[in-house]
Amino acid sequence: MEIFSAVSYLSSFLTILYVIVVIAFIKGWHSLIYFKTSEGEGKTRVSILVAARNEETNISNTIDDLLAQNYNKELTEIIFIDDHSTDRTAEIIRSYASRGVKLICLNEDQALNSYKKKAIQTAIGQSTGTLIITTDADCRMGPDWLKTIIQFYEAGNYKMISSPVAYFQEKSFFERAQSLEFLYLIGLGASTIGNKQPSTCNGANLAYEKEAFYEVGGFKGIDDLASGDDELLLHKIAARFDNNVGFLKNRDAIVYTHAKPTLKEFIQQRKRWASKSTRYKNKSIIVLGVCIWLFNLSVLMNLGIGLFIGFYFKLAVFQILAKIIVEFLFLYDVTGFARRRKLLLLLPVLNILHMIYIVYIGIAGNSGKYNWKGRMVK
Repeated sequence: MEIFSAVSYLSSFLTILYVIVVIAFIKGWHSLIYFKTSEGEGKTRVSILVAARNEETNISNTIDDLLAQNYNKELTEIIFIDDHSTDRTAEIIRSYASRGVKLICLNEDQALNSYKKKAIQTAIGQSTGTLIITTDADCRMGPDWLKTIIQFYEAGNYKMISSPVAYFQEKSFFERAQSLEFLYLIGLGASTIGNKQPSTCNGANLAYEKEAFYEVGGFKGIDDLASGDDELLLHKIAARFDNNVGFLKNRDAIVYTHAKPTLKEFIQQRKRWASKSTRYKNKSIIVLGVCIWLFNLSVLMNLGIGLFIGFYFKLAVFQILAKIIVEFLFLYDVTGFARRRKLLLLLPVLNILHMIYIVYIGIAGNSGKYNWKGRMVK
């Protein structure tokens, strides 16, 4: 019985801690002021870098969106890096050469664990921009995307800018569920920046000064890991430049991409994202992540024990209700920003499934290999 008593006390503590953490997220999100653009012309030379591998079905839309940006073309450089594609990706990119789109083809003889970091670092070495912006080859953006980022950069003089990413054009319940979960992750990253404790960002919409990239040693020290060209670089820049990182809270700055159509692809993506956590230098982020993982585990354990002892079932129900309520308050603002509040209807339904996924990914993401772009990496 002493074991069960300890479990109940620990579960209560983890629940209170989780509520406090999400309240801190709410505070951080509200501390971010919605950025309003002006009519002025930007003066910053920018290089947009896109690493691509086997994206022949999407890449033309991305290139067209980049070429349609309402920003001075003489100050804009667009560089695509073809990562050993086996389809028509490179051919399609070359067809835009007359419009100023540049192509770099990776030609690595020896196998790497991080082709994407190699692609980005190679392109940065050949770029001419003061500001580097990375996005993905299957992303879409509006015509004011680049202008908004530049104005925010020039107004705040940030070393790094994280901008919002959202899913769109969902075709199933599974993809809509991912949209809600992904907005939680984007909101989480934004709120930690708002609280001056940057923890996460997304490389599909990330900007940083070229000089800052070199000053922190680029990807040195993290180049052996397949993922981490975004979050781990964020941590290096935040540590070196006293958290001089901004989150661009403006709808025109949103980059749109697609959710994973199958559970297998979703799991592989989340394993890749979770694999970065073992390399965090900031131990407080690791501790926070472990506590959230333990909270979700405690709910599932209490549900299991509750099948035999009614008190623990009631405790699990209390934990789930607390989780739903505080997450609703947080996501109400984040989904409102993204104009996707209808997704909140999925929150109660998804909570148990999400907890199972969190517990599984916490283990699977930090052990073994995963598939990324047709390669097994770790």
